[in-house]
Amino acid sequence: MRQDNLAPSPLVATVDFQADGIQHGFLRMPYSRDDSAWGSVLIPITVARNGDGPTALLTGGNHGDEYEGPIALFDLAQRLTLEEITGRVIILPAMNYPAFRAGTRTSPIDKGNLNRLFPGSPVGTPSQKIADYVTRYLLPMAHVVLDFHSGGKTLDFLPFAAAHALDDSRQEEECIAAVAAFGAPWSVKMREIDAVGMFDTTVEQLGKVFVTTELGGGGTATAQSAGIAKRGAANLLRHAGILSGAVEERPTRWLDMPSDDCFTFSEIDGMMEPLVDLGDAVRKGQPIGRAWPIDRTGVAPYEYTAKMDGILAARHFPGLVKAGDCIAVLGVTD
Repeated sequence: MRQDNLAPSPLVATVDFQADGIQHGFLRMPYSRDDSAWGSVLIPITVARNGDGPTALLTGGNHGDEYEGPIALFDLAQRLTLEEITGRVIILPAMNYPAFRAGTRTSPIDKGNLNRLFPGSPVGTPSQKIADYVTRYLLPMAHVVLDFHSGGKTLDFLPFAAAHALDDSRQEEECIAAVAAFGAPWSVKMREIDAVGMFDTTVEQLGKVFVTTELGGGGTATAQSAGIAKRGAANLLRHAGILSGAVEERPTRWLDMPSDDCFTFSEIDGMMEPLVDLGDAVRKGQPIGRAWPIDRTGVAPYEYTAKMDGILAARHFPGLVKAGDCIAVLGVTD
């Protein structure tokens, strides 16, 4: 990843990242449009700094239809006090703010999937400009990064925090320890089907400690999933030595994603009939779902079977699927 010799970012922060105290402000991104020739997008941001110490960057709303992160981070920004921190916390509750306002996965401005556009560009689309600012201006300050995700409108997950398998064993161990401290009901060593352009990949290439989550789905949050997000953010800050107090230990079950056999994709358009539920154990060859053709009656469904032993960790959420949709993800217990 090369980001040197680039133009300055057009985004401007209204907060001073080096000043002690708690500041609530914006990342102001110029956005000229039909209804506002000299308009801007104002992305909310909070920075809390109390002397020297590590920095945590906490982000939500990377995808705009995932709500546990924004709930936890708007809450944290409102109730965090200076006396309980040492170091610095940077809170970006809705990183893809245009998508968050629209309740969509991608930006309504440029259709950009922010989590496939890193490290971004200062002269690209609005979504690329956001990615560039986070990469070049926020990440260099951070020692630990937490990026909240859930399934949005099209997936539903067991509530888990996750780290990735990394070439640097020391970095991987630090990430796994941070996941354990987060304290979600499930913890995963995660495998991505498309890591190119992801925020995760950029953060990890910079050598940072990185934790991500999948805390539910369906385009909404629950009291349980929001509670997991709030508690997990505080736990991670305590683990990093930034927030006072002890980590609130919670039992977690570890899952591994050892190969591409974890993923099942629909091969037809149709209506999904689940045959197993989240958290259920399955055996290799066991039917896990059917896709019913919906253009006529009297036609047998297309049946999907597990390609490995495991536990159902994620499923397609709406009842209708299209060919190519991910319909199931399996994990393997220790």
